[in-house]
Amino acid sequence: MRKNCLVIIRLCLVIVFAGILSYTSWSQKQKFKAIAFYTTTVERDHVNFARDVLHFFSYISAKDHFSIDSTTQWENMTDDYLKNYQLVIWVNEFPHNEVQRNAFRKYMEHGGAWLGFHVSGYNDKETQWPWFVDFLGGAVFHNNNWPPLRAKLIVDDRNHPVTKHVPASFISPINEWYQWKPSPRLNKDVHVLVSLDSSNYPLGKKDIIRDGDLPVVWTNTKYKMLYMNMGHGDLVMSDSTQNRMIEDAVLWLGERKK
Repeated sequence: MRKNCLVIIRLCLVIVFAGILSYTSWSQKQKFKAIAFYTTTVERDHVNFARDVLHFFSYISAKDHFSIDSTTQWENMTDDYLKNYQLVIWVNEFPHNEVQRNAFRKYMEHGGAWLGFHVSGYNDKETQWPWFVDFLGGAVFHNNNWPPLRAKLIVDDRNHPVTKHVPASFISPINEWYQWKPSPRLNKDVHVLVSLDSSNYPLGKKDIIRDGDLPVVWTNTKYKMLYMNMGHGDLVMSDSTQNRMIEDAVLWLGERKK
């Protein structure tokens, strides 16, 4: 009996140590940690996008060896919480109080990385967050098309890590497109990667964008950040070309050195 017990104990120890080694190996392979903030209390099309893009993040995190958490608890946006992550993603919302905003600002000013989709970049005279306007390159929401429509996009820089796997132009799935005034392109620190092709104008039926510059993917080079206009509805993640660009965006930001 005693001999059998010893055998069982040794077997258990082998299993435990194997698990520890396996976990250690897995941890060492993880390139970075990301956290995706989202909400389920906004308009349905933004919730649908959150569901789809979070599923996509889960898929690419396993494929590309990074870890990603997600939360609807925006009150977690504190110094202590954010310091655990190399990349913060805003899926379909943005912080509305000073505690969360100040924590995010400090995180970014000390080398953190940010990826924002669609409404996460929204700002107007009611937002009252001037730092964030500067963070976006001075861009303030001006207008949008309605209903959501497909659009031809042109790639301004095909050599950038975010756009290196997409063609010179492609058709983006149905989305609500935001136009900004002034255009972020006018800011010397902004690098525009993708723009709406002017051949789309007039864009919309009820709300119409008739002309003007319309960047849809850009980075403010003063920070490790990227804004992507995509994020409205359940068809955004239906295009493999655009999905590859989103994947490359996550990897570029997560792996980018301070």
